[in-house]
Amino acid sequence: MVQRQKRDSHDTEQYTDELVGVVQKVAGSKELLREFLQDILSPAEYKELGVRWQIVKQLAEGKAQRDVAKNLHTGVATVTRGSRALADSRGGFRQVLRLAVRKK
Repeated sequence: MVQRQKRDSHDTEQYTDELVGVVQKVAGSKELLREFLQDILSPAEYKELGVRWQIVKQLAEGKAQRDVAKNLHTGVATVTRGSRALADSRGGFRQVLRLAVRKK
């Protein structure tokens, strides 16, 4: 049996920093970004990203967590996680929501 070695947290941080840089570079092309995300994520992960964004948007509109879960056919725990992240006024969700509203 092959044993997997544990990843060093420093390596993982370096990997995610590199990924963020790649996403930043391709973000100017909607089609390229879509293709990259579809390649790097499983089909289920890709779809889940879209659902998570809808969770955040609906929560930001003031909808109740249970209603959001029902609307999106997802678990309340998933919605609660989004709600906790959204509660951070300086967090990424809030910042991106502000940008998304401004671009409309």
